[in-house]
This record gives sequence, structure tokens and C-alpha cells, in this order.
Amino acid sequence: MKSLMTSTMVVAGLLWPVLWAKAADDPAEKKATRVAVAFSGGHETDPRDRGRPVVLVAAGLGVSPEVFRDAFKDVRPAPAGARPSRRQEQRNKSVLLKALGKHGVTNDRLDEVSDRYRYNPGRGELWLTRPAVAFALVREGKVVGYEVVDGGSGYSSPPTVTVPDVKDAPARVDLTFGEDLERNGSIAAIAIPEPRKD
Repeated sequence: MKSLMTSTMVVAGLLWPVLWAKAADDPAEKKATRVAVAFSGGHETDPRDRGRPVVLVAAGLGVSPEVFRDAFKDVRPAPAGARPSRRQEQRNKSVLLKALGKHGVTNDRLDEVSDRYRYNPGRGELWLTRPAVAFALVREGKVVGYEVVDGGSGYSSPPTVTVPDVKDAPARVDLTFGEDLERNGSIAAIAIPEPRKD
């Protein structure tokens, strides 16, 4: 229960008593425990893209996923697990640059972004990523908030959040994308979702 304390304030040159609540006595204000959260997944891709992390590639190039998909439609990639010939690589790059050049994408930038997100799923590979670091704020066995310490990078979809020893830990993960490849596909925030209104 809150205890009421008395102090004074000056109004129009007179001293007036002021009652205020001592928050430290309120159980709801007790300090929460920081618990490291665990992330899983977060690397799903749109079925239209056949495994390509288009959301990351497009953001890295400074274009929308729709623009990149439109540019990629005339590209002829090598079969899964095979490496394209030098001639095929040159043709594909020419096709992409023709479509993306009007959006300010240069040959060097296309190489940089493509190399970062190139991978072979058949070999169990994944594009370059950096895991996020975050904590859940737990009070009386319930999560009351989240704190993101390092948003990581390379997430193409919101990862699943779990909190050790907490059965019910609802979380909504918000991602951010951009041309800074070290932060592209990073976790911007983790929030507790609002209860559904049926």
C-alpha cells in the first residue's frame, strides 16, 4: 500500500502542504529482474522468393522488395547447388543493373550486398547474421517489459522470443531494415502485445 508523505510547495508566495505517494512502498514499483531472452528462427523468406532473403537484399540496395523482384524476374539463376558460369553471371548482373541502375544502384554496391546475402541452403548454410541480445523484465513471475541491448542483424522475419522459467512471455518483435548492412534486419524493439478484443 502506498504511504502518503507531506512536503511543501510555493504558490503565489505562500507555502502549501502537498501529499505525494511514496512509490517505493508500492509492490508494482518494485524493481524487475532482468532475464536474458532466447531467440529462435527469424530467417524465413517469402515463398515467392524461393529462399532468397529479398527483404534484406532490397533494403541493402535502397529499393523496395517489389522493385527488386521486378528486376530479378529476368535473371536466370543456376540450378540449386550449382555455380553459374562466368558468362551467366555477367548476363544476370547486366539484367539487374539495367533495372536497378535507375534507382541509383551501382555495380560495386550490387556486388557488396549480393555477397553478404549469398548462401547455399542445400549445404545448411545461412547468409551472414549477427544474433540479437535482449532482456525480459520479470516481476513476480510475469514479463512486464523488454530491453534490447543489441538488435543484431540479418533477420528476415521476426524471431520467436522465449524467456527461461517464464511460461507465458508474449512478445511482438519489430524489425528495421536499411542500407547499413551491419544493422539491416535488426530488432528495433520488443513489446508486449495488447490483449485481443473479441
